[in-house]
Amino acid sequence: MLKIRLQRNGRKNDPHFRLIVTESHLKPKTTQFAELLGNYNVKLGKFEAKADRVKHWISVGAQVTPTVHNLLISKGILEGKKLNVLPKKSPTTKRAKK
Repeated sequence: MLKIRLQRNGRKNDPHFRLIVTESHLKPKTTQFAELLGNYNVKLGKFEAKADRVKHWISVGAQVTPTVHNLLISKGILEGKKLNVLPKKSPTTKRAKK
């Protein structure tokens, strides 16, 4: 299954991400991706993506990761609601003292 996801590159404490289309079973740092769709600079807040190519890959059947989905919605490339990407909190339980 194809996935549109972020691939980190950049130095320590200076994250840059590439928006790529790749097989879901490959590791995040793989060089075997189908296409480079854009990039994301976290410190500057710059997100650039090829909108027509993103829509093409989604129409072909590529799945979008939740973080990328939220980025594409905030830039107006996709329409819909943002997804919650934070982990669910479990309620704290009190332990009985022995």
